[in-house]
Amino acid sequence: MSAPVADRAPARADHGAPAGPASPILTFLGAAGTVTGSCFLLEHDRSRVLVDAGLYQGPSEMRRRNWEPLPVDPASVDAVLLTHAHLDHCGQLPRLVKDGFSGPIHCSKETAALAAIVLRDSAHLLEEEARYANEAGWSRHRPALPLYTADDVERTLRRFAPLPYDEHVALTGSVGVRLHPAGHILGSATIEVDIAGDVVVFSGDLGRAGHPLLEPPPPPAAATALVLESTYGDRVHPEAEPGVLAGAVRRTVARGGTVLIPAFAVDRTELVLLELERLERAGAIPRVPVHVDSPMALEALGVYLRALHEGSSQLRADRAEALERLRALDLHAVRDAAESRRLNDPEQPCIIVSASGMATGGRVVHHLAHQLPDPRNCVVLTGYQAPGTRGRQLQDGARHLKIHGHYVPVRAEVVDVPDFSVHADADDLVAWVASAAAPPTTVYVVHGEPASSAALAERIEDELGICAVVPMLGERVRVD
Repeated sequence: MSAPVADRAPARADHGAPAGPASPILTFLGAAGTVTGSCFLLEHDRSRVLVDAGLYQGPSEMRRRNWEPLPVDPASVDAVLLTHAHLDHCGQLPRLVKDGFSGPIHCSKETAALAAIVLRDSAHLLEEEARYANEAGWSRHRPALPLYTADDVERTLRRFAPLPYDEHVALTGSVGVRLHPAGHILGSATIEVDIAGDVVVFSGDLGRAGHPLLEPPPPPAAATALVLESTYGDRVHPEAEPGVLAGAVRRTVARGGTVLIPAFAVDRTELVLLELERLERAGAIPRVPVHVDSPMALEALGVYLRALHEGSSQLRADRAEALERLRALDLHAVRDAAESRRLNDPEQPCIIVSASGMATGGRVVHHLAHQLPDPRNCVVLTGYQAPGTRGRQLQDGARHLKIHGHYVPVRAEVVDVPDFSVHADADDLVAWVASAAAPPTTVYVVHGEPASSAALAERIEDELGICAVVPMLGERVRVD
């Protein structure tokens, strides 16, 4: 899938095109004014580097952006730097390759492993959705086509060239890069880019100081510009309330229902399983079958276990052994579609953990269609739900949910458990910026809903005295 580091060829420094900007330029090609679609372009002279290439998720008008051509020719990009393997950061990579990108994709080795799982699953879902739309006739497009295919993904995976953490690597004559752990999911990185002598730091998604498995991110490097996420920029995580999940499970089992937990396949599923094991061990919930109905989540769990056995420095030494205790659960791996369909009408009360976490796609959507109408059942939301997603609609109290062209009544109990978020909150983000060796000249606040980004920018200016800006989509700024 990826070349060893020693065999890396430097990215192309000259495209045969006219010289680019004499000063380093940063362009916000995604995640500006919204949470998803992370994509940023750095240019200097003939060097062009993208940081992230993510999918937009949420309302249909947002998802339509995924089909718009990139404002820069993919063939002119020297390299892509990937912060982590979540789809809103890596999901456009196959389309980038399909449209002509032929440079390396640099990230940590764990991100390369997880991105392979995520992108293969994404292509499978895109192809399945297009097929189903054509068969059912509910798409406005004739024929409905996938954004990219499994073949596009395999060509993309051959471009991955993992980098170690904390080591400076030259990309072109004027661009170098260094990765640092971000503590968000396994393999996540903050990216420090040296471009013509100026440093730009990209936070990617930052983890919480109290992540159950991962060490917190180190302070950012001294930088001219800091591009900072703001998913939780206007709020602080509430104190954990483990009784909420335990109560939901006990009530649902008592009435003979199913607990359905939409969970991101990477990291979130691991954390949900750890909490279920802890609650069962403490006698807070009854022992019932726990079905992990996500092949992607099962593969991702394997990546986490390998990191544990390899002694990864990303994992907290005091908690990593908890992964081994998952064997104590009555755990069932659901691998084929037929077995998944049988869970739509299970024979006994059980817990189903299935992707995706915001119910935007995957097997969990089929489970919702069958289980939402039954008041014995319960849906447990386990973290941030982007506007326009089915998860957000449930969080906001929707009485009906549109699934595969039909409206499904919501009679099941819906419980929100925010304890599982692995995003830094507003206090964490401000503290991380304040911990830099020297304050950045400018902080660009991205990857958040407008109110969240604006609130965080205001706090950074008021509390740290640093110029903080919420950029517009497509905006270009100098970073020298």
